[in-house]
Amino acid sequence: MASPFPYTLLFFLFPFFLIIFVASARPPFACASGGPATGLPFCSVGHPIKTRVKDLLGRLTRAEKVRLLVNNAAGVPRLGINGYEWWSEALHGVSNTGPGVRFGGQFPGATSFPQVITSAASFNASLWELMGQVVSDETRAMYNGGQAGLTVWSPNVNVFRDPRWGRGQETPGEDPKMAARYAAAYVRGLQQPYDGKHGRTKLKLAACCKHYTAYDLDNWKGIDRFHFNALVSKQDLEDTFNVPFKACVTEGNAASVMCSYNQVNGVPMCADPNLLKGTIRGQWHLDGYIVSDCDSVDVFYNTQHYTPTPEDAVAATLKAGLDLDCGPFLAQYTESAVTKGKVTDADIDAALTNTLTVQMRLGMYDGDPSKQPFGNLGPRDVCSPAHQSLALEAARQGIVILKNARKALPLSPSRHRTVAVIGPHSDATVAMIGNYAGVPCRYTSPLQGIGSYATAVQQKGCMDVACQGDQPIGTAVDAARTADAVIVVVGLDQSFEAEQKDRDSLLLPGRQQELVSKVAMASKGPVVLVVMSGGPVDISFAENDPRISAIIWAGYPGQAGGAAIADAIYGAYNPGGKLPMTWYPQDYVQKVPMTDMNMRANPSKGYPGRTYRFYTGPVIYPFGHGLSYTKFSHSLASAPTQLSVQLDGQKLMSFNSTDPAQRKRAVRVTHARCDGLHIPIHVDVRNEGDRDGTHTLMIYSNPPAGHSAPVKQLVGFEKVHVTAGGQVRVEMAVDVCNDLSFADANGVRRIPIGEHSLRIGELSHSVSLVAEQTRL
Repeated sequence: MASPFPYTLLFFLFPFFLIIFVASARPPFACASGGPATGLPFCSVGHPIKTRVKDLLGRLTRAEKVRLLVNNAAGVPRLGINGYEWWSEALHGVSNTGPGVRFGGQFPGATSFPQVITSAASFNASLWELMGQVVSDETRAMYNGGQAGLTVWSPNVNVFRDPRWGRGQETPGEDPKMAARYAAAYVRGLQQPYDGKHGRTKLKLAACCKHYTAYDLDNWKGIDRFHFNALVSKQDLEDTFNVPFKACVTEGNAASVMCSYNQVNGVPMCADPNLLKGTIRGQWHLDGYIVSDCDSVDVFYNTQHYTPTPEDAVAATLKAGLDLDCGPFLAQYTESAVTKGKVTDADIDAALTNTLTVQMRLGMYDGDPSKQPFGNLGPRDVCSPAHQSLALEAARQGIVILKNARKALPLSPSRHRTVAVIGPHSDATVAMIGNYAGVPCRYTSPLQGIGSYATAVQQKGCMDVACQGDQPIGTAVDAARTADAVIVVVGLDQSFEAEQKDRDSLLLPGRQQELVSKVAMASKGPVVLVVMSGGPVDISFAENDPRISAIIWAGYPGQAGGAAIADAIYGAYNPGGKLPMTWYPQDYVQKVPMTDMNMRANPSKGYPGRTYRFYTGPVIYPFGHGLSYTKFSHSLASAPTQLSVQLDGQKLMSFNSTDPAQRKRAVRVTHARCDGLHIPIHVDVRNEGDRDGTHTLMIYSNPPAGHSAPVKQLVGFEKVHVTAGGQVRVEMAVDVCNDLSFADANGVRRIPIGEHSLRIGELSHSVSLVAEQTRL
């Protein structure tokens, strides 16, 4: 691999935990010294966890067990076990969205990183894991102080399928393989597994990947997530929607998966035995628990009317594989479900075995938390200078330059001394952290950040994001006329895109476009447009306006967003972010109903397909777009032109490798010898400019013709730092079975045999996959 200066060093700057000893404010959750369970096997750390869980289950009554099936699990005082709130959130920092986290006292706030879609734009897996480690430190510290839980229901790894989705901001974007890599990296950072006794891996936190599966509609034109039945093909389920969740479990070893509200092909997700017990636990081998999205069980009974009685709903969800209900439903109806013969005590024990095992892996049954690993973490480990510096670095890495005409950026502090800062987000604070956020350590607004480089004169022009009716656009125009440069900060906020709020339009709200155009017309100096949003916005008017010199997408950049935006505009930081989603024109959403789940295009029906993998129509900006203040070039150092795919001779005796028709077919992944089947790609990246910079090396694959594979697919990416005039060699490997395969109509993974075109920037390289029968 290359030696990317800022990224490898970051791991050494932020260790897993800082050695600062504090008195724990939290009493033991269970197994306190001298308590009623002293000496009992479930409290003995010398026993295997499996033995301890079995012992505890044998001591609980049915009524006690039932109260442990819900998020606000009741305590068992006679055994010295306290109540526990399972619902904590940590999407991009410790969040008080769920009841498990409480700010105040010694923990007034926590580090707020950029919203996930913004961090995704960094294309830096090392950064994602490091952010997870920081969030893990801060969550453990707050747990030790009695103000957070250890089970965090993050990350959101749904594919950003439709640009209108209000929760797309929470996701790593539209590419399933990139989302998969984000998922595994962030989960590893959160959980930080370590070896316990008896070979059992223990956890610092327990992460949860959500919302499984095909969930990406909240409330669109009267259709909401509680009633929506997502009609999804086996093909799209396998090679799009389930890809990040599989990686969460198999690569990130996530301790939990959350099932979603929606139905998939007529079955509520939290009652689908094939997708829960069959896939998550059976095929992917989840070592953890499955939890419902909050009140999902109640929703499929009372709203979707999937079962005739509450007891039947209990049976449907427990037998499908659910272990924990976020909501009261299982606590209310499970005992009567047993009485009526719908479920058995064994069904309850199976669910509790999974949840209790996770709690024991977290050390919750090991006594005093201050005497355990990470028990030293406390208030000094939350909002530390190092953590806040990383929040700024993450915001910088997420900034994407969309346009830079005539090299208008970076601005010069000496030439652009007075800057008009205009727009509804010109002094943004809360808007910068997006949703599922907590209380930040502090804010740096765009106005404050720009003010550190020049004299900043603010005139909002639009008093809020809606920008309706009478607005002081004229005063903003007047300010633009006299300034050396103009920075207009526009976009969206949670009133336009959020949970339970999808968009109808991709245009800027209200009179924002009018504000931008009039200010640009009046300005005597360069005009920089900054867009703050989670989802894409049709800003073609600005891209095509020669008076708008530069455009930046900042996403929702977190607590340090204003400083990062200013550093990028003034060149203290050379941005290298790339768009993690396609920016479509407005007419795209006028043609495509949000309810159509098909990924692949269907020209006969006028359906254009979704995401860069299948959509080939016009765009405002493509997936992966992003400029730099320097220029990078690529040269291929080495790569094979042919690779043999060894097939299992026992299963494919009829395969004839000399038959041209056979050689072009797509073979099942399960029939290939996949171990070590990689295409090694070595690329030299050269910085041809006079500024140091970071570059995302992306490898795309175009498959042989004649298959229903994606039109193109991102098969690898790496972030590298290259000094001005320097060159770095990047060594990557394309996994043939994972990266070059696609799902057929039956959801079966296949490898297209034939010529695959690999594109790396301006380079194109062909690799021919040749099927060969294994000689026995």
